Amino acid sequence: MKKTESFPKHKIKVLLLENIHPNAVKLFNDEGYQIETTNEALDEAELIEKIKDIHILGIRSKTQVSANALAHAEKLMCVGTFCIGTNQIDLKECSRKGIVVFNAPYSNTRSVVELAVGEMIMLMRNTFTKSIEMHAGKWDKSAKNSVEIRGKKLGLIGYGNIGSQFSVIAEALGMHVYFYDVSDKLALGNAHKCKTLHELLKVADVISLHVDGRSSNTNIIGAKEFAQMKDNVIFMNLSRGHVIDINALKDAIQSGKVWGASVDVFPDEPKSNDEEFVSELRQLPNTILTPHIGGSTEEAQANIGDFVSNKIEYYINKGDTYGAVNFPEVQLPTFDKSHRLLHIHENVPGILAKINGVYAKHNINIQAQYLKTLDEVGYVITDISTDYKTDILEEIKNIDHTIKFRILY
Repeated sequence: MKKTESFPKHKIKVLLLENIHPNAVKLFNDEGYQIETTNEALDEAELIEKIKDIHILGIRSKTQVSANALAHAEKLMCVGTFCIGTNQIDLKECSRKGIVVFNAPYSNTRSVVELAVGEMIMLMRNTFTKSIEMHAGKWDKSAKNSVEIRGKKLGLIGYGNIGSQFSVIAEALGMHVYFYDVSDKLALGNAHKCKTLHELLKVADVISLHVDGRSSNTNIIGAKEFAQMKDNVIFMNLSRGHVIDINALKDAIQSGKVWGASVDVFPDEPKSNDEEFVSELRQLPNTILTPHIGGSTEEAQANIGDFVSNKIEYYINKGDTYGAVNFPEVQLPTFDKSHRLLHIHENVPGILAKINGVYAKHNINIQAQYLKTLDEVGYVITDISTDYKTDILEEIKNIDHTIKFRILY
């Protein structure tokens, strides 16, 4: 390889799992990458076998990228999660190995909110139950257990991108909004910020979860929390499957404490559409179950396909890490008549001095340089003049604490 060349694009191998949108496939095809796609998630053993020669990995929510799998990913440069969450990836291990991770934190917000609003109205109007009865031939024209959402109190657990947008729309529909978040969030409109989860649970007519997938959120709603809710509450979870105790929700529905429920995410979900969905919540009254489709609209999936694949392309072509979830965020312009060198290293003192010492030793002019660190990782982008000997590349690569090094162009 000549010093003026980066790694040839036609040799970059991409593995896209879980039916990632064709927009992403098209972009990577246009770049000239080798692409393999599958509609299914892979278990750890399958991923280990596939990941050995892969440079770019694209997943959604089901594939677990563990430290054990990453131990076999010697060529992996980047992982794209074509969804919001990243709890399915060992981010710390990715950082340690110099693997940049991107996600799509905003691209499906509207889709999730629209589904939540629609399900909330259906549950409050008892529409779902009446539809089932109609299909069975039963005509029950009555207003019993059918109420408007106007004037009711919506309790949002989690007030991030989705929770806050739900808040605005619900208030526009005439609801009184209460929210609880472990982080200090600014209330939008007339929403009321609750100091404790208990404060929210005891006042809300409708409770909707919109929290992230961190392990500390496991079973944040269980039997104790259901007991604190109003009788005949509407309960919805469109966030993560492990944040509620499924058996406690089942008991609350069967006892009538929860009048209606909608659940889009589950602790255990099928790997593909060919597997049976098994859950304690099947066949329960006034309970809407959906197969993790909160963000599954054509618009959202197209947006996610564009957003994440573009982030990956910018990193491969320019070295940009803006929007990365586990890496120092760097965004720089492209310089003509220069070479861009990328150095990822353990975040210890003196690395930049050693890098620049190599350049100085060989009398190389630095046209631009940027260093940023995050936690245990440091990232240096250096644009240097084109007149240099290739010997310096090995010297920089062999600096102590180097994780990854590559010439970009």
